Amino acid sequence: MVPDGPWANGFDAATTNQRMELMAVLDALRTIEGPVEVISDSTYVVNCFRDSWWKAWLSRGWKNSKKEPVANRDIWEPLIDLYREREDQIDFTWVKGHAGDEYNDIADRLAVEAAHTGVGRHGVGLPDDLGPPDEISTVPSAVPKLGPDGVFSSAWKPTGPAVLITGIQPPLLGGYDANPVAEGVRRRLTEILLAKAELEPDLVVLTGLRLGAETIGAEASAEAELPYVAVLPFPDPEIKWPAATQQRFRELLSDASAVVRLENKVPADNRAAGQALDRRNGWLRKVATEAIVVWDHDEPRIGTLIKSLERSMPDDVWIVSP
Repeated sequence: MVPDGPWANGFDAATTNQRMELMAVLDALRTIEGPVEVISDSTYVVNCFRDSWWKAWLSRGWKNSKKEPVANRDIWEPLIDLYREREDQIDFTWVKGHAGDEYNDIADRLAVEAAHTGVGRHGVGLPDDLGPPDEISTVPSAVPKLGPDGVFSSAWKPTGPAVLITGIQPPLLGGYDANPVAEGVRRRLTEILLAKAELEPDLVVLTGLRLGAETIGAEASAEAELPYVAVLPFPDPEIKWPAATQQRFRELLSDASAVVRLENKVPADNRAAGQALDRRNGWLRKVATEAIVVWDHDEPRIGTLIKSLERSMPDDVWIVSP
C-alpha cells in the first residue's frame, strides 16, 4: 500500500509467504511509476537488492551459493529485470514486523484478510474493515537445552544447518562497552540472520562467546529469535575478564540453547590457551555449514581464519565489515 494512496491485497491458493512477499513488490513496481521506496519486513526481499544477491545468482546461472536452483525464480526474474531497468529510482528499506509500524501493520492485516477470505480487493486511502493481525510465531529451537551436567562434549553435532559467527575483538570493534560500531554490527548480523532463517527455519547459530564479534553474534541470534550454541574451548574462558563483562558472558551462556565444552582442563598458560582456541576453530570448521566473519580487512589473524574457513566451505563464508 501507498500511504494516503492506492492499496491492494491478493490471494493464491497454492503459494508461500515468500512468494506473496515477492509478488507484492513486483505488482507494486509494475503499477507505480517514478521513484519508489519499498518498505518491507521481509529480509528475503530487502537483502536481495541491498546486498546484491541477484548479481551472484545471475553470474552463476540462477544457482545459489550451494549450487542449487534459486527458489521462486519465476517471480525473482521479472522483478530483477524491472529493478535493473529502474535501479536509480528504487530503494529498499527493512522494518521489523509486528513492531508498531502503522503501514506495515495495515499491510499485514490486509494479507491475513486475503488468506482467510480467499479474495483480494483494492482501494485508495486507509482501508476500511481491516481484519485481525497475524499471529506472531517464533522459530522453534533446533537444539536441546543444557544437559544434566550443564554442557555437551565435542560429540555434539547440529542436526541441520549451522552458521558460525566469529571475527574481530575489541578494541577493533570500538571498545569493550556498548558503542555505535558494535551496535551497527549487531543490527547488521540480526538482519542477515533473519534473512537466513526465512530460507532455513531450522538454522542454528554457533558462537564461541569471545569478546567482540562472537558475543555480538549471540546477541543478534537472540534478537532474531534463533537458537544459538555456545562453543567453549575450555572451562571458564571469561575468568580474567572485567566483572561486568563476565556477568554479560554468563547471561548469554545461560540463554544458549546448548553449551559445548571441548576440553575439560583450564590451560596452564597463554600459549596453551592459544592452542586450545586453534583446536576450537578446527572443530567449528568441521561442524558449521557456513560462516559469517566480522572483519576490518586488516587484522591478519582473522584473515588467516577466513582462508581456512574458505577451504572448508568455499561458497559459504560471508564477510561483514564493521
